[in-house]
Amino acid sequence: MRTLPLTLAAALAATLLLTACDDGKTGDDAKNADPANGSACAIGDLGVEVGAGAAPAAGDTGNVTVTLTNQGAQCTLKGFPSVDLAAEDSTTSVSPEEGAKAQPLTLGKGGTTSFTITYVRGEAGSAKSLAVRKASFTLPGAPEDAHDLTWSYGEVARRDGGGAAQASVSGFESSGD
Repeated sequence: MRTLPLTLAAALAATLLLTACDDGKTGDDAKNADPANGSACAIGDLGVEVGAGAAPAAGDTGNVTVTLTNQGAQCTLKGFPSVDLAAEDSTTSVSPEEGAKAQPLTLGKGGTTSFTITYVRGEAGSAKSLAVRKASFTLPGAPEDAHDLTWSYGEVARRDGGGAAQASVSGFESSGD
């Protein structure tokens, strides 16, 4: 008859132990956090550098590479950067590269990563182009933290003359060793 109280006590102890492991994170926070260190990367902890291979003429393809250097504690990137291109009268979101798959990437202090915005240059003054003045990006797990970049790489062509820009964003690439 003593088996039932011991089994019940063991089940209760296991339940309490599992409950104590709950970190209180839900939804995207838990999905984007690294279990080893518990944090998604935040813009405020990263140095940002921009390099560009600007498209020289309408119809040409250009690349804008954004390099991020972690200046804080170890953090994790899971997903794609979210990029918006803004003109005076409209903003359009940039989609991930077709067929690209995001890989989780953990950055230690001093670690670097980069992503690339690829675009097709539009014809200046054309209704089929977006006169981009600014690009803004956020990191997965920290959508409220945007970083703005001045866009000086020419107008961006619109898909089929519509609203969406002919642009895409890569996933995060490992840098260094």
